Amino acid sequence: MVQAMASMAGLRGNSQAVLEGSLHLSGSNRLSAPIGSRVAMPRSGVAVRAQQASTETETSRRALLGLLTVGLAAGSSVQAVLAVAKPIPVGPPPPPSGGLPGTLNSDEPRDLDLPLKERFFIQPLPPTEAAVRAKESAKDIIKVKELIDKKAWPYVQNDLRLRAEYLRYDLNTVISAKPKDEKKSLKELTGKLFQDIGNLDYAAKKKNAPQAEKYYAETLSSLNDVLAKLG
Repeated sequence: MVQAMASMAGLRGNSQAVLEGSLHLSGSNRLSAPIGSRVAMPRSGVAVRAQQASTETETSRRALLGLLTVGLAAGSSVQAVLAVAKPIPVGPPPPPSGGLPGTLNSDEPRDLDLPLKERFFIQPLPPTEAAVRAKESAKDIIKVKELIDKKAWPYVQNDLRLRAEYLRYDLNTVISAKPKDEKKSLKELTGKLFQDIGNLDYAAKKKNAPQAEKYYAETLSSLNDVLAKLG
């Protein structure tokens, strides 16, 4: 009985020693491997990677060949179009664009050194043509009476100021060409005219119909006096 128990204890000791030895060997193998080192892959994984790399290379080669083919085709098409293209006739430059008659063309340079009234929208004319344009501006000022009757005060002011600027510019041109003995009387009449026009503009600003009627009559009288001097 005692001998049987002793043999069993010996077997247990031997098996435990064998198990501890195997664990020690496996642990030492794991610890002995350096951190971050790659584990050797089986040869089947290397073959798969090589096959993928060859497939990607073949795909990029086919894509490059396709782009080259498309580029050559496009170049030949352009050359074919250029070969049959006809020359386009080039004519003279278009006429200068402008606004209302008597104004500067939009493609002409503006002299920024001039005063504002003479700078950007009134085209200088010879004295004879300036007198003709002054008479046209006078007709437009006379037509302001229709707007006064309708009490369209903003339109009265806009039309009056626009035509007055044309008239002032042309009258200055005409006066500068007159003899010395005629300049003084014409300047006085012109000053009286623009004073009446200013009063009419102020009445339109205040929307005062009686005052507008009064100063329109005075403007008309002064305008006739000036036109009589122009001939």
